Amino acid sequence: MPIKVFDFFSGCGGTSRGFTQAGLESVFALDFDNDAVETFRANFPETVVEQRDIRELHVNSISELINAQCGNPILFCGCAPCQPFTKQNTSRTDKDERAPLLNSFSKFVEYYRPEYVFIENVPGMQKVNANSPFDAFCKKLDKMGYSFATSVVAAQDYGVPQRRRRLVLLASRVGEVELPEPTHGPSSGSDYSTVREWIAHFPPIDAGQQHPDDLNHRAAKLAPINMERIRSTPPEGDRSAWPEHLKLDCHKNYNGHVDVYGRMKWDAPATGLTTRCISLSNGRFGHPEQDRAISVREAAAIQTFPDNFVFKGSLNSQARQVGNAVPAKLAEVFGRHLLNHWEGGGNGR
Repeated sequence: MPIKVFDFFSGCGGTSRGFTQAGLESVFALDFDNDAVETFRANFPETVVEQRDIRELHVNSISELINAQCGNPILFCGCAPCQPFTKQNTSRTDKDERAPLLNSFSKFVEYYRPEYVFIENVPGMQKVNANSPFDAFCKKLDKMGYSFATSVVAAQDYGVPQRRRRLVLLASRVGEVELPEPTHGPSSGSDYSTVREWIAHFPPIDAGQQHPDDLNHRAAKLAPINMERIRSTPPEGDRSAWPEHLKLDCHKNYNGHVDVYGRMKWDAPATGLTTRCISLSNGRFGHPEQDRAISVREAAAIQTFPDNFVFKGSLNSQARQVGNAVPAKLAEVFGRHLLNHWEGGGNGR
């Protein structure tokens, strides 16, 4: 009896892809972004996809779809946009209109009482203030009788070749639940997954080039000065090797945070990808040895999407979709954990 996935704030489909790889079934997806919805539809043709703001979706609107699951266990995913809570959002205020989106999601949980709930977001989501939407949501889960576990986890501990810390929550209405144990790293006995494992097989391309056999294997153009900078950056290196005339004024008297303009390291996890993950000047997003930033396809691979996953929209839109996504491998591990929980009678055995 497969667990049926209802993916609110689905984005391009990282959560749903991971869950389906684990053996769950994607039934419903909701997102407001047009390009993300087109990407989701291209990769999940059997899923009912709604393009709408969750605040405009009445809870009754998915009743027929819920009832059609014929008693199968249901999982609601609520991976709301993280920008109101991320450290990169320097203009963050408590009045950001996206912050209450979790409150809207909670109305669906209260109405339908699914067997399982999954949330993934940036760690800052739980620190907005003493009465944060996340704290309020946890209190509602407790009041409804859910068992839940929540923690900040490292994506690299679950097979993702990327150092990415995320707040996760698993909730169960059918027995006590815990978070899955790490599958990679010192505590697991398995080495971390690396950049080399996930992107070394892609054919070389130049900055500004799109590979003819893979429209998503496309790298952003570089201005002449940035082309000179990447050529002056040794394989796997950073800007500390630049000659003086290439250094930015803000970097000349400051030697820290050298990730910006740096190259990824082959045999280590990448630094955390952002919505600007194909931009050389926005992080350590340079290819380990080719003179360019990573392509959309390579960024997607570091987010553990399969190589045949298709992304729609402009180049910047594709990068934004990838950077916002839940790493598929992370969701896959959590999906297998939930299947084991359900098959064990709702007690995790």
